[in-house]
Amino acid sequence: MRKPQTTSKDGFPQENMMESEGKVEACSISRGETERRDGVSNLIDKIVSRSNLNNAYKRVKANKGSAGVDGMEVDELYSYIVLNRETLISQIKDGSYEPQPVKRVEIDKDDGSKRKLGVPTVIDRFIQQAILQVIEVVINPTFSNSSFGFRPNRSAHDAMRQAKKYYEDGYRTVVDIDMKQYFDTVNQDKLMFHVEEHIKDPIVLRLIRKFLRSGVSINGKIYPTEIGCPQGGNLSPILSNIYLDQLDKELEKRGHKFIRYADDCNIYVKSTKAGNRVMRSITNFLEGNLKLVVNHQKSEVGSPTKRKFLGFCIHSTKAGIGFRPHYKSKRKFEKKLKQLTRRNRSGDIRQIIKEINEVTTGWINYYGISYMKRYIQDINQWIRRRIRQIIWKRWKRTKTRYKSLIKLKIPQQKAREWANTRKGYWRIACSYILHEAINNKILEKVGLKDLNQLLEKAHSSY
Repeated sequence: MRKPQTTSKDGFPQENMMESEGKVEACSISRGETERRDGVSNLIDKIVSRSNLNNAYKRVKANKGSAGVDGMEVDELYSYIVLNRETLISQIKDGSYEPQPVKRVEIDKDDGSKRKLGVPTVIDRFIQQAILQVIEVVINPTFSNSSFGFRPNRSAHDAMRQAKKYYEDGYRTVVDIDMKQYFDTVNQDKLMFHVEEHIKDPIVLRLIRKFLRSGVSINGKIYPTEIGCPQGGNLSPILSNIYLDQLDKELEKRGHKFIRYADDCNIYVKSTKAGNRVMRSITNFLEGNLKLVVNHQKSEVGSPTKRKFLGFCIHSTKAGIGFRPHYKSKRKFEKKLKQLTRRNRSGDIRQIIKEINEVTTGWINYYGISYMKRYIQDINQWIRRRIRQIIWKRWKRTKTRYKSLIKLKIPQQKAREWANTRKGYWRIACSYILHEAINNKILEKVGLKDLNQLLEKAHSSY
């Protein structure tokens, strides 16, 4: 069987780019057509260009995600595009494409409430991604330098470094503004007005409006979406930034020091009195001008060393100003690990360890810029003890425990003594004998990662 040919500089085989051998130009515009050069006033040809659609396909495929209301999975997208490429491109170019409603999914939040997410169909995600890749180049440079969320080459770590700088410069009070159900309360007419400030192509504007008005499917029933910007679509982040850019411009006009990451906004001032004054005026602006709802219970004026922002707090030590994970972030991390290492879990121990590694590696990669050496040492020991508890419980019978301890080179007398113990699982998991039998090297051999090493690696990369 012939290997797929490589058709681009990035080395992706054609199957990963919607074009495979025998199906050349599966998603291309006609061969003789070229991209126009009139910038923001005509973007549609750039959107349906071969390279842009190929890149959009790769991104959607890499991001995976669940199916929308039509049930189509990401793996089915390629074959659909090959069969329907001409119709699909024609509908995008003349603006007649009709997106399907998004599927409503609710996920639990830490406070017990639900976060409403909208899952577009795979085809809609593909088209949204193609639009995003083109308009982002036009719009992103116009955003404020204090905006960090969902922007190329910017991250939550960059936002925290800016927060650290403000704190070092003497801005020791933060106005923490929380917007209630932001994505569900965006005024679509105002949003489109600001989108039109950046984009002049009427076909692109028509498509964006259709995605906003596509409706939402809840338990099979379709509801209209006349307000809001469904959270979960590929276009939602940049549309969110376009809308809240008005807040950024207002804060810049007033000369405030601030950081915004999506709908999380922190404004840094030098006193509590100034903070209260800013809180009142910015709340009036958000609710009056932008028609948003400020969550007065969660919005507060306080110290950056106590207020949670992007999961972190500012942390002041003798060595200087740094960060630490907020205690709520730690409790959430511990709760997840506790669930993964419950002693009555079934399944292969190596699979359990793999799941633990995925959680710990991701958490440390994100929070690795923090001061938390002692905390990670404690968590490291706690996880090992939890795994030993699972293994000890699985041995169950005295005979099995005795044979297992002997196999792990424990002396016969000690093995017999501990195999017959009536001490509880958690107490045995911390015992000297089980530490000797299932030592750290054995746990590392079956795949458990050392969190201390992960933390050192994370520190060295910053």
